[in-house]
Amino acid sequence: MINIGGASGGAWTLPPLAEAVVDLDAIAHNTRVLAGRTEADLLAVVKADAFGHGFLEVARTALASGARWLGVTSQAEALALRVAGIEAPVLSWLHAPDEDFGPAVAARVDLSVASVAHLDAVVAAAERVGRRADVHLKVDTGLSRNGATEDDWPELVRLAHGQEAAGRVRVRGIWSHLAGSGLPGDPLDGAQLRRFNRALATARRLGLNPEVAHLAGSAALVGRPETHFDLVRPGIALYGVEPLPGRSVGLRPAMTLRSRVILTKRVPAGTGIAYGHDYVAPVATTLALVPVGYADGVPRSAAGRAEVWIGGRRHPVAGRVTMDQIVVDVGDLPVRTGDEVLLFGRGDRGEPTVVDWARWAGTNPHEIFTGIGARVIRRYLPIRSGRRSGGRERVRV
Repeated sequence: MINIGGASGGAWTLPPLAEAVVDLDAIAHNTRVLAGRTEADLLAVVKADAFGHGFLEVARTALASGARWLGVTSQAEALALRVAGIEAPVLSWLHAPDEDFGPAVAARVDLSVASVAHLDAVVAAAERVGRRADVHLKVDTGLSRNGATEDDWPELVRLAHGQEAAGRVRVRGIWSHLAGSGLPGDPLDGAQLRRFNRALATARRLGLNPEVAHLAGSAALVGRPETHFDLVRPGIALYGVEPLPGRSVGLRPAMTLRSRVILTKRVPAGTGIAYGHDYVAPVATTLALVPVGYADGVPRSAAGRAEVWIGGRRHPVAGRVTMDQIVVDVGDLPVRTGDEVLLFGRGDRGEPTVVDWARWAGTNPHEIFTGIGARVIRRYLPIRSGRRSGGRERVRV
């Protein structure tokens, strides 16, 4: 239910039109499964509101289930974790060099440094705050996004070593990001691993002794143990999506996206449905109106392929996905207003999964998760395993 305060002091309780149900027991299970596959420490990636799952809820669950670190992209995300009372190590890694890093340094947030300009900004913040900054130097080993190039790497290392000797920073980590598949034998990953080892050797030759080296995300965690080093960074796997196609390690999808039928109508054969009449009913059929659309994260590009689960069966989305609603062709199924509609879930009953939606939309599950809009409330199922106390379901609007 959604509680809304009224202007005159009253309040209304409204049933949600759509909700994303997040099973924290699945997050806990996935964290334990992933931690069990490596000797390295686990950094749970909770950027982008934990891929749309809720970053505080996921962060606390992952830390209670075996993760030692948390990873985010921005100072804002990192500081929100600190404000919420989370004391575990947090690495933040995507910044402009003109940011004021003072708040992050004061809050003991580890900062990724990808260039001399970034290092200078972090050092300036450390001097203002009066606290040594913990940094992770990032080397670009082939993804060609963030990180210092191989040519620029020695200078960044030398300057960082000098600032470490002066007590302004501690080079706590050296890291990079893989571009390949994570499959054993992938030549792209293999080339990056060799470059990363060379960068580590250069850093140590020039006097650095980092606490952690890290390279592997979800796929390499599962598929390439030689990339694990001291820390691994699972992202999509934490949320229950198997990172290597065709290779299950026993992860459990954590999110179910569901809505309900708000109108049904019987239409004759030849009825055109939604804008443009891209879909025309081939026979007399029943249409079910579902109040979710691309403003809620249902990808418009999935039209013509997407299916949803109603009454124990899959049914096609009829016509275009619009901003606020979709129409479903349920045939002769006796669907009624109020019936549950599963857009995606675990898939164990045959319902669509987030992987199905990603395929229909021509994207990845990451985009489906993070695209779920603010109108969709998140409801949390507590951990049931006994590793953490249970409690009532929690709702975040």
